[in-house]
Amino acid sequence: MFRTALRNVLAHKGRLLMTVLAVMLGTAFVAGTLVFSDTLGNALRTQNSKSYTDIAVTVSDREAAGAAVSGHGDGAVTGPTLTEETRTKVAALPGAAEVRGVVSGFAGIADTKGALIGNGFSTTGTNYVPGPDGKDPRYPLVEGRGPKDATEIALDRKTADKGGYKVGDTVRVAVNGPVMKLKLTGTLTTNDPRVVAGGSLAAFDTATAQQLYLSPGRYAELDVRSKPGTDDAALLAAVKQAVPQGDFIEAKTGRELADEQDEMIRKGTTVLTTFLMAFAGIALFVGIFIIANTFTMLVAQRTKELALLRAVGATRRQITRSVLIEALLVGLTASVTGLLAGIGIAAGLKSLLNGPMDANLPDGPLIVAPSTVVAALAVGVLVTVLAAWLPARRASRIAPVAAMSSAEQPATQKGLLVRNIIGLVFSLVGAAALAAGVGGKEVKLVGLGAGALLIGVFVLTPLLSRPLITLIAPLLRALYGAPGKLAKENAIRNPRRTAATASALTIGVTLITSLTVIGASVNQAVDKATATDLKADYTVAMQNFSSLSPEIATQIAKAPGVSVVSAERSMSVKTGQNDEDSEWMTAVDAATIDQVATVKVSEGSADALKQGKLLVSSGRAKQAGYKVGDTLAVTYPDGVKGSLTIGGILEANTALASVVAPEAVVGPHAQPGSGLEKVLVKGTDGATPELKQALRDASGGNPLIAVKGAKEIKAENRQMITGILNMMYGLLGMSVVIAVLGVVNTMAMSVFERRREIGMLRAVGLDRLGIRRMVRLESLLIALFGGLVGVALGVLVAWAGVRTMADSLKDITTVVPPLQTAGFLLAAAVIGLLAALWPAHRAAKLDILDSIKSQ
Repeated sequence: MFRTALRNVLAHKGRLLMTVLAVMLGTAFVAGTLVFSDTLGNALRTQNSKSYTDIAVTVSDREAAGAAVSGHGDGAVTGPTLTEETRTKVAALPGAAEVRGVVSGFAGIADTKGALIGNGFSTTGTNYVPGPDGKDPRYPLVEGRGPKDATEIALDRKTADKGGYKVGDTVRVAVNGPVMKLKLTGTLTTNDPRVVAGGSLAAFDTATAQQLYLSPGRYAELDVRSKPGTDDAALLAAVKQAVPQGDFIEAKTGRELADEQDEMIRKGTTVLTTFLMAFAGIALFVGIFIIANTFTMLVAQRTKELALLRAVGATRRQITRSVLIEALLVGLTASVTGLLAGIGIAAGLKSLLNGPMDANLPDGPLIVAPSTVVAALAVGVLVTVLAAWLPARRASRIAPVAAMSSAEQPATQKGLLVRNIIGLVFSLVGAAALAAGVGGKEVKLVGLGAGALLIGVFVLTPLLSRPLITLIAPLLRALYGAPGKLAKENAIRNPRRTAATASALTIGVTLITSLTVIGASVNQAVDKATATDLKADYTVAMQNFSSLSPEIATQIAKAPGVSVVSAERSMSVKTGQNDEDSEWMTAVDAATIDQVATVKVSEGSADALKQGKLLVSSGRAKQAGYKVGDTLAVTYPDGVKGSLTIGGILEANTALASVVAPEAVVGPHAQPGSGLEKVLVKGTDGATPELKQALRDASGGNPLIAVKGAKEIKAENRQMITGILNMMYGLLGMSVVIAVLGVVNTMAMSVFERRREIGMLRAVGLDRLGIRRMVRLESLLIALFGGLVGVALGVLVAWAGVRTMADSLKDITTVVPPLQTAGFLLAAAVIGLLAALWPAHRAAKLDILDSIKSQ
C-alpha cells in the first residue's frame, strides 16, 4: 500500500500542487515566526549580557528610579537614599575595585528646527563619569570630550547626526520644563539597548544630572566593579551591610540582573511569538479546508481504482492507510519546503527592519533551533494528515461493486443530516453565548460565542450554499445566458465542495470585516467623545506620558489669549493594608474642571467635586462595587490617613479619569514637587494658531511637550487605530492567499473531472469563450458566496464586540462602513475571477474528442 500511495502522489502531483503550496505557506508562517523570535531574543540577550559584563553588584533605589522617570525626583523622598557618602563607603570595601554612581531619566533633544528627535519614549538622559584620563569607559567618545558643567552636554553619535549637530554647536534639550541651550562638547557610543534600538542619549555631568532628575548628591543606582578573584556573592553580602536599609533599596549581583533582564526578554518574545502564531494558526486552519477538499476530490475521482483495490482483497484499513500515507508524503514535502521558506522570511524580515524601516534591531546570527525544525515539520504533517482523515475514511467505505462505475459516490442523506444537526447545535449555542455576553458585557463569553457560531456556520455552509448562490445567479444568467446558467448549476452540484472552497475565503473575510467594523465604530465613538466630553481648546502634556513640571501650569495661565487653565495630577492612595489595595485617582481643580470638560453623572451630584467628594466612572464603580455615599479609608502618599466619600457616578467620559478627586482635598498630601499629568486650556477666542503658539512658548519650547487640539487628538486616535488595522490586515494576508489557492485548486480539479462534460458542451455548440465564462462565473459565485457569509458573520461578531465596550466608550454604536464592506465583496469577486483564469484557460483548450472519450 505504501508503493500504491507513492505512485498516486507522483501520478497526481499536478493536482496536489496547490495543496502543497497551502501547507507550505502555513508552515513557512510558523517557521518564520519561531526563527525570527529566537533570533531576536538571542540578539537581545547577547546585547543585555554586554551591559553587565563589568558589573559585579548593583544597588538600586527604586523610588529614585521612579521619581526620575516621572520627572519630580526632587521631592519624592520617603526613605533612605543612595548618596555620595554611600558610594564612597561601598568603594572602600575590600573586594570593590570601582563604584559608579548612576543617575538617569529622560531628555528630549530638539533638532535645529525645534522638533523632537525620536518618539519621546526612548529619550534617555544620564550622567557622564570621567576617569583620571577624562573619559568615561561606559560611553566611549567618538569626538570631543565629556561635559564638565551645567552648560555642556554630550550626545550619542546617531542622535547628533540626526539633529545635524557638530561639536561646539548649541543643543536644545529639555526634561519636563523649559528648553535648555547647552554646548555640545562631544559625541559618544553606547551599548545601551534603548539607544541601540534607535533611542537618543544625552549625557550631563553628574551634578547637573542629579539636579535635573533627583536632588544634589543623590544617585538612582550604584554599579560596583569587583577586584580580580573576588566572589560576587561575598561582595554582595558586604555591599548589603554598607548601604542604608529601606524598602526601596535593593542590591543584586550583575548576574542576577542579567538573568532578570533575560527573563523579561523571554517573556516579551513569547508574547510576540504567541501573537504571530495566532495568525499562523488561522492560515493553517484555512489550509485544512483546502487539504480536505483536495483529498475528497481525489478520492471521488479515483472511485473505480479504489473499488478495484477492494475487489482484489484490500481491506478498509489498508485503503484508509493508503490515503493517509499520501497525505503524509504531501505534508512532509510541503513542511520541508515551508521550513526553508520560513527561514528565508525571517532573514528577510530582519534585513527589512534594520534596513528601510530603520528599526535598529541588535545584530546577531540567524537562530534555527532544533525545536523550530521539529515544530514546523510536525505542524505541517499533522495538519495535512488530520485534514485528510475524513476523506480517507470515505475512501475506505467505497464498495467493490463501485468498480463498475467511475461516478462520484454522492453523500448520504444520513451524513448530510448529521452534519446539519451538528452545525445547528453549534450555531444555536454560539448565538446564545453571544447574546449572553452582549447582555452582561462579558468579552470572554462573546469570544466563545463568536467561535462557536463561526464553527456552526462553517458546518452549515453546504446547506446555505444553494439558496445564496441561487439568489445571486439570475443576474449572471441575464448577463451571460447559458454560461451563467451552467455556472450556477455547477456551483450547487456539490454543496460540500462549494462550501469547503468558500469557507476558506469566509474565514479571512469574517476577520477582516469584524476588525474594520470595530475600528470604524471606535473611531466614531472617540470622535464624538472628543467633541462632547472635552470642552478645552487645547491639552498640554508630555509625549512620553511622564509628568509636567508644576510651574508649567502657572506659565500657561500667563500666556496671552488664555481664559481658563485647569491642571490635573495623578496620584495613588492606599485603601487597605497591602500595596495592592490602592486606587489611582486624578486630582483636578473643582472650580474650573467643568469649564474644560463635560461632567455628567448617572447617579449622585455633578457638584460632588466642589463638595470635596469623589467622582467615579461607571466602569470602575461596577468593577470595584462602589456606590454613591460609600466612604473610602485612605492613606495618602505623605503617610497621612483620611477618608474620601464617593459623591457621584460618572457617565462614560474620555476626558476624565476613572476616579476624580478635588485638588483642594488630596493635593496637599501629594509628594512635594510632584508633576502634573496634563493641563487643559480654554482660549478667549477659542482654538486659534496664535493660542497654540503661545502655549508652546509658555512651555519653554520643550520638544517633549505636546500641545494638541481636538483635531490633533482625533487624528492621533485614528492614526493609531488605522496602524493596528493595517498590521492585522497584513498578518491575515497569508490566510487570504491560501484561500485563493483553494479556489484555484478546486476549479482546476473540477475541470479535470468534468472533461467529458466539457467535451459534450463543446460538441453541442458552446464555444471556447462560453467554456471560459462558465468556469470563471462558477468561481465568481463560489467566491461571492464566501464573501457574503464572511461579511455577515464579521458584522455580527463586530456588533457583539462593540456592545461590550459600552461602559468605556460613551454612545458607541456599530458602524458598518459601506464603501469598505462593498470593497470586501468586490475583492472576493475579483479573487474568484483571478483564481479561475488558469482553470478556465485549461478547460477551453481541451480537445473535444479526447474529452468525450475520457472516463
